[in-house]
Amino acid sequence: MKRFEHLAIIARDMGIVFELLGVATLVPMIVLAIYHEWEMLIPMASVPLTFGIFGFLISRAPQPEKIPSLSIALVAAALTWLVVALVGSLPFVIGLHMTWTDSIFEAMSGWTGTGYSVMTSLDTTPHVIIFWRSFMQWIGGIGVIAFGVALLSHSGLISTRLFRAEGRPDAFMPSIASTGKRIWGMYLVLTVLFIGLVYLAGEPLWDTVNLVMVALATGGFAPHDAGIGFYNNPILEMLLIPVMLAGMFPFKVYFFLFQGNVREMFRSRPVRAILALAFISSAIVSYDLYVFNHYTFTTAIRQGFFNTISGFATCGLQNANPHLWVAHPIIIITIMMLIGGAAGSTAGGIKIDRFILGYNGLIWGFKKYFVRGNVIVPLKHEGRIIPKKIAELELSRNVLIIVLWLITLLLTLLFTLYVVPGATDEFGTHEILFELVSAMSNVGLGLGFLTPASPMIVKWIYTFLMWIGRLEIVPVLILFMGLVKGFESEVAK
Repeated sequence: MKRFEHLAIIARDMGIVFELLGVATLVPMIVLAIYHEWEMLIPMASVPLTFGIFGFLISRAPQPEKIPSLSIALVAAALTWLVVALVGSLPFVIGLHMTWTDSIFEAMSGWTGTGYSVMTSLDTTPHVIIFWRSFMQWIGGIGVIAFGVALLSHSGLISTRLFRAEGRPDAFMPSIASTGKRIWGMYLVLTVLFIGLVYLAGEPLWDTVNLVMVALATGGFAPHDAGIGFYNNPILEMLLIPVMLAGMFPFKVYFFLFQGNVREMFRSRPVRAILALAFISSAIVSYDLYVFNHYTFTTAIRQGFFNTISGFATCGLQNANPHLWVAHPIIIITIMMLIGGAAGSTAGGIKIDRFILGYNGLIWGFKKYFVRGNVIVPLKHEGRIIPKKIAELELSRNVLIIVLWLITLLLTLLFTLYVVPGATDEFGTHEILFELVSAMSNVGLGLGFLTPASPMIVKWIYTFLMWIGRLEIVPVLILFMGLVKGFESEVAK
């Protein structure tokens, strides 16, 4: 089979996903009607129309009687995220007359839940565009493929592989479609509950809805040019912290919460690790701001906790400019952004689960050095003993992802320093690395290196990092390799 013929194996399911996105993206029309912004009708209608037509066409493509390999599903995931960024950019191009570079950047940042923005006039932007940015992040937080799979009328190997290809490994129920539906049900409930909580801060309902949508999705798009600083509301910031933390938790733990088993929820090792690291890192950053930046105690605590947790949660909301800080807290937040939230959450980053597994593997490796050759040392992970062959395979995959992340970041840093002459005149190398990590971990915290006036090459670097980071690198690498060498497929009649 030729390279692109392999994608026909999975075209039907992908087409249905696009069709369902076409229906979902009609929701912003409600906002358009409420605020009577009829001049935005064509720009906003272009999204569901394009999704619907494209989905209809590819879902009717002839489908070979074959079962796709995981590599085909990974390629489909990579291509899907490219398509949604292109389609999602249409309101910015048609409605706001932004350039294609800026529009695709904004849409990629939205769907991937990153939070970087190159828009310069949010305070005068139509309400429907503000909501569109929040809506992209809200859906993208769970995953556009997970959204489609949740509404597919069937479950099977194709749906399972699509689900996993997007970085959603929590296939812990018999039916992937059932899993997706229950996740989205909980997501909706959490969104409504947190809107009620954050509304207590006294801000308008419009702002509250948008902020909760992006905070729970660990996105970061704010409805005003000044970001969260527009409100200057410590209570609002305090109430947004649990929303961001909730977005970091794996959604499987909410099954316990909704069953009333709160104790079981907090027995989850990723949840406990997230809470511990969030407090410790926030306390250290606050201490650094108090001692080295000479901030008042309350300012240090307010900025230290909010920005550190926002970075760790890969959210991107910020109430300060870290460019004004000393290097220590910037480096700490960079590390936390790299770690990120739990697998199966809305957060980005390498994922804390991988670091937990890496730690267990490190202890396992050390133990084997101090025993006799014929003694079997088991690897214990999440309370279970993992067989040796499986342990070695999982550890190697774990290390592979971490190494790929670090290599990608270092190469991108070097490339950025080469193509942006004078980049280090105003910003330290650690600050440029901070922003690149923020892009690849889908965070959005910034120090001012990326601005709407940045060179086009910088915007495309960030766009690429947001895309490859959201998909955890491997799908994009397989896509590029497949275009050169061809894809492998599994055949089953």
